[in-house]
Amino acid sequence: MEEKVLLDTDIGSDIDDAICLSYLLSNPDCKLLGVTTVTGEVEKRSIMVSYICEKGGKDIPIFPGSEQPLIGQQRQKVCQQFEYLEKISYKKEHKKYEWLNFLVETVKSNPGEVNLITIGPLTNIGILFKFYPEITELLKGIYIMGGCFFEDKKVEWNIICDPYAAHIVFESNVKNIYICGLDVTTKVVMKKEDIIKNFSKYKLLKEILNFAEIWFRGRDIITFHDPLAASILFKKDICEFKKGNVSVEIENREKFGITNFIEDEKGNFNVAYKVNPERFFSHFFSQF
Repeated sequence: MEEKVLLDTDIGSDIDDAICLSYLLSNPDCKLLGVTTVTGEVEKRSIMVSYICEKGGKDIPIFPGSEQPLIGQQRQKVCQQFEYLEKISYKKEHKKYEWLNFLVETVKSNPGEVNLITIGPLTNIGILFKFYPEITELLKGIYIMGGCFFEDKKVEWNIICDPYAAHIVFESNVKNIYICGLDVTTKVVMKKEDIIKNFSKYKLLKEILNFAEIWFRGRDIITFHDPLAASILFKKDICEFKKGNVSVEIENREKFGITNFIEDEKGNFNVAYKVNPERFFSHFFSQF
């Protein structure tokens, strides 16, 4: 069944955002309605999205979103992988300051049909829910990469970059929220040599290798955090979930940014606690 999707991403820092975008563009069951970018250098991030969408043969609405967190300093100031686009002199103009209207209009035009996939800090979505609370009842669901819930409690990057925005999202009344934290995403990894071997087989993933060259400086693996969070929209049995409520620490300074989960059959969160990596990779590559 075709699913309507809006993607919110901090593409250009961790390589898995670009991989996730290529997956959504290639997935025949995904109707990508638009992409918004978030955190430092949002315009450069939007240009990256444009490049990948063009290489994927898709004309997708793209909007630079909020560059600064709701409160506090920007932790993610630079879009490192834009370096490749500078090298090949790729440029693209995008409309500034229109991202919020775009999200509101798109969801209201498709009530009960839009799935929101968030794979970066939750700034854009926190602002959306704060100023347009009615949107929360019009979404079909949200799929989030963020947090850490069951193993050693860690501060996860997407959450700590804007914990106040995360608090707004977690307190919302969206009916179906699926979230993949570090407990499961860190189990879905691939070594550099396997990435190059497998990605080289597919036209769009081969393009992603250009950005991956920058990512591989000083590291030799890719963790598929974001593609995993997106994939469960289309294939739920990749993960196993527990139902309950999620919160983020914003008052306890010693635990600031830590995410908590309380199991509750009436809760609106479905939190992944187990993943089948083989099933994920089989599904992922089959889309290309």
